[in-house]
Amino acid sequence: MGNEWKIELANFFEELRILEASKQETLKDFNDFCEFVVEPAFENLEDELSQYEIASKIIKVQGRSIAFQINFSKSRISQFKYIIVLPQGSLKMRLKLTLRGRKTKKSEAKEATQDFMEGIDPFQMLDLDKEQVIQDIIEKYRDFIFKSIAAVE
Repeated sequence: MGNEWKIELANFFEELRILEASKQETLKDFNDFCEFVVEPAFENLEDELSQYEIASKIIKVQGRSIAFQINFSKSRISQFKYIIVLPQGSLKMRLKLTLRGRKTKKSEAKEATQDFMEGIDPFQMLDLDKEQVIQDIIEKYRDFIFKSIAAVE
């Protein structure tokens, strides 16, 4: 009866080890997802946008986020950013999507955060393909542009 605390302590350290291993596995999964799915999607979209004289770029923060920035036509000024974020300390691929955009070159950028690919289970995240990511970016970008054009402030 006097040594129960030793068992509790051993269990505690085993739980910590499992949590750390889960975090490391999630980080590896995120980096793989970015490298094999998201980055190729961004590159394909970047090539296509250049045909419309719209510059774009990929911004990576290893193990934390990957973003696709679309500039105003014939400009270096960012109009729209699609940012996929792995929240710090994540145990699963519950990714967040931050959308940041501005209506005009001189207006202030507005930002909104939501779940990335809402409705997709974290365990299915690695099953997504680049076409699905491209479709999501186009949908979010189109919505942003149409709202910017139609909005009256």
